[in-house]
Amino acid sequence: MVKINWTRKSLKDINSIAEYIEQDSLKYTKFVVQNLFNSVNILKSFPYSGRIVPEFLNDNIREIIRGNYRIVYKINDVENIDILTIHHSKKLDLDII
Repeated sequence: MVKINWTRKSLKDINSIAEYIEQDSLKYTKFVVQNLFNSVNILKSFPYSGRIVPEFLNDNIREIIRGNYRIVYKINDVENIDILTIHHSKKLDLDII
């Protein structure tokens, strides 16, 4: 089974998302954050299930789309995946790799 590693940047991204949503709804914040964390569980069994990030065209840099968010991850090898960044679907931080 693949090990999922949440990078500091990805955890900081989730925290920023939570702080922003929390301004309007604590209940919705919990829902969104839990959904983002749960969304990567499929990668443990199917690491290539996300689509290739169009901006990079690298088979090992992929993303899962959940609601308005892109969860970008890197397949390091058959046993390790790094969650690189999570951000609103309208923007992409090109400094993630």
